[in-house]
Amino acid sequence: MAVRPAWAIRTGFFSIYQGRLCMFPMRSALIVIALAAALLAQTSGQGERADAAEVRTQMRNVFYHYTERIAVHISWLEGAVVPTHEGSIVVFDDPKSFFIAIQSAKIEIGASALSQTMNDHVFTAKDAPLKKIEVRTEGQKLKVTGKLHSKGDVPFETESTIATTADGKIRMHAEKVKAAHLPVKGLMDLLGLDIAKLIDTRKVQGMRTEGDDLILDPQEILPLPRIQGKVTAVQIAGDQLVLTLGVKPEATIRTGNFMAYRGGRLRFGKLTMDNSDMDLIDMAPTDPFDFYLDHYREQLSAGYPKITPQFGLRVYRRNYNKLRAESTGAKAPSSRTITRP
Repeated sequence: MAVRPAWAIRTGFFSIYQGRLCMFPMRSALIVIALAAALLAQTSGQGERADAAEVRTQMRNVFYHYTERIAVHISWLEGAVVPTHEGSIVVFDDPKSFFIAIQSAKIEIGASALSQTMNDHVFTAKDAPLKKIEVRTEGQKLKVTGKLHSKGDVPFETESTIATTADGKIRMHAEKVKAAHLPVKGLMDLLGLDIAKLIDTRKVQGMRTEGDDLILDPQEILPLPRIQGKVTAVQIAGDQLVLTLGVKPEATIRTGNFMAYRGGRLRFGKLTMDNSDMDLIDMAPTDPFDFYLDHYREQLSAGYPKITPQFGLRVYRRNYNKLRAESTGAKAPSSRTITRP
């Protein structure tokens, strides 16, 4: 059956006029998404079809939740969403099914989110060398406090400068060290001891020691979905650790706050898009687009979709922090300050 232009498609339930959905008598985001997926499947042979498994992605001004307590601010990102296993496809509902290969990005991690990452994701094993980590910033230095679990839970504090390594990781160089609230860095130097001898990180994911340095790997310390890319610059701005990967691209797919996906195959729910063409767009772009993959369906149902004349999908979504506040009856926090529950 020939596919009619999007502006001319009409059924007993809805019509599409110039790419906009009009419901008779119901309004459903799921119906329009199902229609878009069906049209893409029917027309995949009419034009160039993407055989590559990866889905190109671009993001602007997104507050991206990994968990309720761990989130990062993506100022901009260019890259690809790649299936974890060869021969498979990207499944939105399964963060283990893909990773984000970053070509260039600027990502900010708040001190509180970094603390939660350490406690909830990195040092979770019973025999982890460190426990009860708290990270805070002071000028261009990071202060880390916690318990030396491997040394009988002795309280410790370090003050470190930050830099990048040649292989694109983050180097924290300890300039001051306290144990049981007493300065010990000078004594450690006198005895020929360093951080590497004090903290055994061989079984710790995403972290290793080199002399007096702790090396953090953003590809490993953050929860799923994994990211892949090399940090080319790092600095502290307020209470944010700012990571730069590559150079910001000049071109952008659209204006405003969004997450865009092009090419490859993308599955969400029971639907699959071939040669993907989908944008997730912030309905209220006055603040960052607050997105939580685990709750994307709630964000979808609170927004509305549109179909382009080329059968692309444009989904306008509510911010997760505002939906969460409405469900609890609380005032919606700012997207930049909700790394604490």
